[in-house]
Amino acid sequence: MRKLMIPALLLAAGPALAAEPGYTPGYDFTSLFNTDFVVLIGFLVFLSVLFYFNVPAMLGGLLDKRAEGIKAELDEARALREEAQTLLASYERKSREVADQADRIVAQAKADAEAAAVEARAALEKSIARRLQAAEDQIASAEQKAVRSVRDRAVEVAIAAAAEAIAKKMAAADANRLIDDAIGEVERRLH
Repeated sequence: MRKLMIPALLLAAGPALAAEPGYTPGYDFTSLFNTDFVVLIGFLVFLSVLFYFNVPAMLGGLLDKRAEGIKAELDEARALREEAQTLLASYERKSREVADQADRIVAQAKADAEAAAVEARAALEKSIARRLQAAEDQIASAEQKAVRSVRDRAVEVAIAAAAEAIAKKMAAADANRLIDDAIGEVERRLH
């Protein structure tokens, strides 16, 4: 490697040496005093050094490696995109399912509310009917008590009036007989 460096340095310095005063270009192309020839030799040495150290293959390998990296990144990005699309489709499907389920829940809640309202209305009607019947029973009971009370009072008044009338017209023996008849009548009606 050191052996190649010395001629390369000499050739690299050649264009500066070629520009000596008194040089007339164009007479001898292969002369080291011709700058075009020195530049050509320097370029050829540069290319030979590049090929000697296998620089094009290294550059090609680096480019291939970079291309493989880019391809791997593209494949990974494609896979991630497909996975994202799958997840998006899954989430959209789940969203539709949840929306459908929410609609079913709302419909069921409305149906339950309507059924509860109908049931409550029926229960209220039954309760009102029971209370109305209880009130009618209380009224009938009070009416019967009032009739009984009036009847009892009428009986008492009639008995008192009859007793007074009988007492005025009857003798004691007739009164005892009437009392015995009344007791017998009451016994007969009670049994």
